[in-house]
Amino acid sequence: MNVIERFLRYVAYDSQSDETSETVPSTEKQKLLGTALAEELGAIGLQNAHMDEKGYVYAWLPATPGCEGVPCMGLIAHMDTAPDAPGGGVKAQIVRYEGQEIVLNPETGVTLDPQAFESLSRYVGKELIVTDGTTLLGADDKAGVAEIVSAVEYLATHPEIPHGRIAVGFTPDEEVGRGATHFDVEGFGAAVAYTVDGGELGEISYENFNAAQAVVTVHGVNIHPGSAKNKMKNALLIAHDFVGMLPPAETPAHTEGREGFYHLNQMEGDETTARLHYILRDFERAGLEAREARLRESAAYLNQVWGEGTVEVQIKEQYANMRQQIEPHMYLILKARAAMEACGITPRELPVRGGTDGARLSFLGLPCPNLCTGGANFHGVHEYIPAFALEKMVDVLVRLMTAEGC
Repeated sequence: MNVIERFLRYVAYDSQSDETSETVPSTEKQKLLGTALAEELGAIGLQNAHMDEKGYVYAWLPATPGCEGVPCMGLIAHMDTAPDAPGGGVKAQIVRYEGQEIVLNPETGVTLDPQAFESLSRYVGKELIVTDGTTLLGADDKAGVAEIVSAVEYLATHPEIPHGRIAVGFTPDEEVGRGATHFDVEGFGAAVAYTVDGGELGEISYENFNAAQAVVTVHGVNIHPGSAKNKMKNALLIAHDFVGMLPPAETPAHTEGREGFYHLNQMEGDETTARLHYILRDFERAGLEAREARLRESAAYLNQVWGEGTVEVQIKEQYANMRQQIEPHMYLILKARAAMEACGITPRELPVRGGTDGARLSFLGLPCPNLCTGGANFHGVHEYIPAFALEKMVDVLVRLMTAEGC
């Protein structure tokens, strides 16, 4: 089975995680894919291939003779897909792109328009794997899973290629921020690792956002509107005022590169109680702290206007920038650059405008920069991945795991 066939098989599994669930994993259906992956890893020759009770899949490929002293290196990807778009019943399509607008679904009129998605211009003349316009594709991160499985299968069937021990790990619940929570770093046994969970071909990342989530609760007083003068305290309108106190240009729709943001991603309520859910992101620790302070200051001002206790802010920090953990191990980045260049890929070092299992694992003692999968437009119906990118990343991972001088 080649990597494209493998990827198409994996995306047929509905493995969405659920941020509202308190179970581990957050959805039981993730274990269906996990079970299949553990069986497949065992069948291609990896040892101790298994899924634990929390839905994490582990296995390892023994070192080739003479390379037993090479430090164990790990490859990690996540099995779940994001809850931001429908994830069941994925019907992937392979289309040849010649610069045209791609009609994903003629019934609904959903298209991949090169004017809206400029990344398409890099793939004229290439085959793209796309959705049918009704679901996400799942390249984030089933492309990473397929690339890792295909790479270790190649090494298992080519014992003449020298390599140290290779640990493989597939996590659930990365998309809801819990992928590293129950990862068995000690049992995994790797000295260092790479997550294969990035974007377009060539991307290498060892820096990510500092992240926090906030819930702003507004307490109002509801009175019949016919007799509400000087009595009603409308929680919805106060919440509206709170939103207006944050800088409108510092949102995901207006930021890029190393710029941080405030992101309002959920709101609900009525005149009595309203809630705003935010995620806060900044590459600098001081920047994240300033954003947290801005929320508290806005709440304090509204409490002066409407009475103490009207607006409450709860902030929970999620993960930190992994750069400080990777910098002592920059040889990992040098190895990744060299592997890509050897495969004819121009490496590009970009900060992750989001999170990754690798960030949290790096703080748990497993230095873990992030490599691309080749995909684009993750978490929505416009997601796609060039077929050749899957094949190229298998080549990159094989080269990355190859040991010299043993």
